[in-house]
Amino acid sequence: MQKGMHTDTERCVRAVRSKDARFDGWFFTAVLTTGIYCRPSCPVVPPKPQNMVFHPSAAACQQAGFRACKRCRPDTSPGSPEWNRRADLVARAMRLIADGVVDREGVPGLATRLGYSTRQIERQLLAELGAGPLALARAQRAQTARLLIETTELPMAEIAFAAGFSSIRTFNETVREVFALAPGELRTRAPGNASRGTPGVLSLRLPFRAPLNPDNLFGHLAATAVPGVEEWRDGAYRRTLRLPYGHGIVALTPRPDHIACRLTLGDPRDLTVAISRCRRLLDLDADPVAVDDQLRADPVLAPLVDKAPGRRVPRTVDEAEFAVRAVLGQQVSTAAARTHAARLVTAHGTPVDDPEGGLTHLFPSPEALAALDPETLAMPRTRRATFTGLVRRLADGDLHLGVESDWPEARARLLALPGFGPWTVDVIAMRALGDPDAFLPTDLGIRRAARELGLPSTPAALTARAATWRPWRAYAVQYLWATDSHPINFLPV
Repeated sequence: MQKGMHTDTERCVRAVRSKDARFDGWFFTAVLTTGIYCRPSCPVVPPKPQNMVFHPSAAACQQAGFRACKRCRPDTSPGSPEWNRRADLVARAMRLIADGVVDREGVPGLATRLGYSTRQIERQLLAELGAGPLALARAQRAQTARLLIETTELPMAEIAFAAGFSSIRTFNETVREVFALAPGELRTRAPGNASRGTPGVLSLRLPFRAPLNPDNLFGHLAATAVPGVEEWRDGAYRRTLRLPYGHGIVALTPRPDHIACRLTLGDPRDLTVAISRCRRLLDLDADPVAVDDQLRADPVLAPLVDKAPGRRVPRTVDEAEFAVRAVLGQQVSTAAARTHAARLVTAHGTPVDDPEGGLTHLFPSPEALAALDPETLAMPRTRRATFTGLVRRLADGDLHLGVESDWPEARARLLALPGFGPWTVDVIAMRALGDPDAFLPTDLGIRRAARELGLPSTPAALTARAATWRPWRAYAVQYLWATDSHPINFLPV
């Protein structure tokens, strides 16, 4: 699978005929005779090849006048893995659009964040995705509107503005155009229409490409959870979210074919960004087959992959928060890092109300941490200097670690900070920036696993040996870590 797959007609036809769900999100099938577009795994009888055309995005299908299939619901496909594994302009733009930036700041705001002109961004998105930023954001608004229509009792006017539409008229026209149904009809036809659960709580299904091994993914999040901000409760990972319009609380539960997501939001306008960040946290748009096939080619890794395929990289909902936590975790145990973070949360976090009672705060913002007295930090003086240097640069905007970050530039800026060595930079690159090729050859757990498996254990030799794992070395890290009995590798009971 590769960039521009929709141009390989023969391959796309084979995927549609086999109803292969691995390709959902890679491309969309538009059917000329019916005027609808589908995901490759649509359960209906495949149309004749001459009646199929292929598009790289749902927005491109909508631009061409096609409406979404009511059977396969292509708007609920996982996102393209391309935006996870690339750091070029198009990938960074797509991550920002998924994060709701166009709805909040417009295309000029998108361009400012990326450091390019609006014309350049329009041209590159059109060339690769068949749609510009406004059309891509419109498709996302339609998907958000559908979720709110089908899973809440909110009045349609509130849904229109919560989904990012500028007017109720535009909302009605878009929903009719994309789904061939009026908003009220969508609500009437929604599964489980009679009962929508707890008022103010959204229950969603987050799709992913199979296989997905939840053990190290949820095990890592639970084992490193900061009290007050995160917890494992009743089979779900729960945490607070700092969002553009307010705060939220999410509970994420692994299921065989999806992640159950229960969201409580202070402002429904945050739904799109909350979903985007949860998907990113759990690495749900990854292509596990491509990753595992590459790693399985190494005879040392093959047994690890075959034993537990589909490992994901546990990431973050807040890049700045993770960078701070990475510094707190330098040269200390997981338990000590949690203790340091919990003290900061209690002293400087923003209090929140949790109906279930387990969560108490948002993690402190860089601005709040930059204002604290360094002498109050119970850590060695050198790490205290590292901490204060990081939070000051985050707070004043000299260092930005958002979804739009240019990975090499962000790495260089981090390495320039006092106290930042390769391990800290690479763990931030892997889990905060989302670089799928980030590697940790100096990590003690990785070196121990390498020795036990007969791999080179010195950083330079292991890095050379790992060249064949590229561009998926961050996933190799997960398989190597999983050889240990540390709690991060096991789904909590």
